[in-house]
Amino acid sequence: MDKPKKIERFYTENHQFKDGVHELRLLVLKCGLIETFKWSFPTYTFDNKNIVAICKFKSHFGIWFFNGVFLSDPMKILENAQEVKTKAMRHWKFKSLEEIDKTTVREYITEAIENQKKGLHLNLIRKTNDKLILPSKLSSVFKKKYELRNAFQSLTLAKQREYAEYIETAKQEKTKLSRLHKAIPLILEKKGLNDKYR
Repeated sequence: MDKPKKIERFYTENHQFKDGVHELRLLVLKCGLIETFKWSFPTYTFDNKNIVAICKFKSHFGIWFFNGVFLSDPMKILENAQEVKTKAMRHWKFKSLEEIDKTTVREYITEAIENQKKGLHLNLIRKTNDKLILPSKLSSVFKKKYELRNAFQSLTLAKQREYAEYIETAKQEKTKLSRLHKAIPLILEKKGLNDKYR
């Protein structure tokens, strides 16, 4: 399914927060952002950089600010999307359409765009002595497939680390296997896991 159809399905399917996400979409588009679809959610960009995404779940809906760590957040409403994993992203949750204050939401989005224009982003610098630890499932495949191992070794350390963390952080074994199978063709093409988003 292409991106426009995925976006349409996201906003038109029957869901308890259908009206809420539709309202957020209108606000985001009025701010002049470009609509696309990434990571299973409508995502909005400025100058090809991710600014916000709109999400919906069973108990809430909301906006993800990709570099929300830089927002002044006068309402003290933003939450870290995932405490351990997420460094820059911040999440604004809503539980009803009535909770959306259009003016305030627009101000937050506008500030996020301005921060992008200023080039604000979080530099995640790892210690140079950090050793790359390969997931056991990836190591065992390398022993059988030398071509895959060689392709992996040709990648930058940062890209190798992305693959290692992507596979290892899966909680279930079947998810680790699924991620491994997704990664193999990308590695063979000598591509990074997130190259298509860069």
